[in-house]
Amino acid sequence: MRRIFALLTGLLLLASPLLAADTIKLGAFFDLSGRAAFIGTPTKLVAEMVVDKINSEGGINGRLLELVVADTEANPAKAASIAKKFIYKDKVVAIIGPTLTDTGMNVKKIADQGKTPIFMTVGGDPVIMGGKFGPFKWVFKSPQRSSIAVKRLFRYLKEKGLTRVALLSAADGFGKDGARWMKKLAPEYGIDIVAQESFGTRDTDMTAQLTKVKNAKPQALIAWTIGPAGSILAKNKVQLGIDLPLFQCHGLPDPKYIELAGKASEGGMPATKLMVVDALPDNDPQKPVIQGFIKLYKEKGYDKQFPINTHSGYAWDAIMIVANAIKKVGTDPAALRKEIENTKNYVGISGTYNITPEDHNGLDVDSMVMVQVKNGKFVMAE
Repeated sequence: MRRIFALLTGLLLLASPLLAADTIKLGAFFDLSGRAAFIGTPTKLVAEMVVDKINSEGGINGRLLELVVADTEANPAKAASIAKKFIYKDKVVAIIGPTLTDTGMNVKKIADQGKTPIFMTVGGDPVIMGGKFGPFKWVFKSPQRSSIAVKRLFRYLKEKGLTRVALLSAADGFGKDGARWMKKLAPEYGIDIVAQESFGTRDTDMTAQLTKVKNAKPQALIAWTIGPAGSILAKNKVQLGIDLPLFQCHGLPDPKYIELAGKASEGGMPATKLMVVDALPDNDPQKPVIQGFIKLYKEKGYDKQFPINTHSGYAWDAIMIVANAIKKVGTDPAALRKEIENTKNYVGISGTYNITPEDHNGLDVDSMVMVQVKNGKFVMAE
């Protein structure tokens, strides 16, 4: 009996390194500290949630997924260092994240040089734009492009006859990206940007900028930022007695925004369908997918600390698309990249993805809805 036990123990010891080596490693880095930790931390939890789900269902072709998690600290240099570690030391198959556009831009070239697919969870478009923004062959992203969000917003404004607008945008990469697309697309929708101001993401008062744009007599205000700055701007508008509708960007639909801005939050913004799933028609293919996601999220207890927001599904969609590609072609980098690029009709949390060589996002305008805050809750915009 002892000999049999010793033999079995020996076999297990020999097998354990093989089992460990047989996992499929994904690098996952988000802002777990720093100015965007309120987005990055729950994004990490969702990444772990979807990996747990995949593994509980047998993994990918019999192999388990393993997340190698790191904190970018909202620091582009830190993110670059982590990306190199993922690729050259950890030997990950693909990378998920980071959280911010500026951080993503700092790792874009690294992913390209390391020939490693990276599926970002950032809002800005430059990460998947070429030309002066650098090659994007190995870069994909799950949140809607800023250009798509701008188109959805402009379509709504045109329908409501709000054609004279003032723009207030953050001075970071995300804010500049939104401003760039609004200026470019405004003529297409008959929108006239009559004033434009910028602010820092950590600014605590925007009354000077609001006063300037008010003097241009716009019909509506548009703010393009994420985090507390959007709430501060909304409250400053009310404090100044500016009686104009305020529209925020697609990065603001979040219960935290309502909590920080209070009654001043009652404005509109483009959002993923995740924010108003119960209002979707039953024939919408996303509805059961989103409902299943919310159910699992709540079962994990994440909603108690991090209520569902528009960012919640980004890591889920990114990892699912990568996992589906691995299932089809394995982990060879070139084959995997190509298969991700061939993703068609993937029904996700944030939309139905149809990725092409030209569009490494794959979501269209109809993946978004216009929502508004009413009585402290997000509802479909009227």
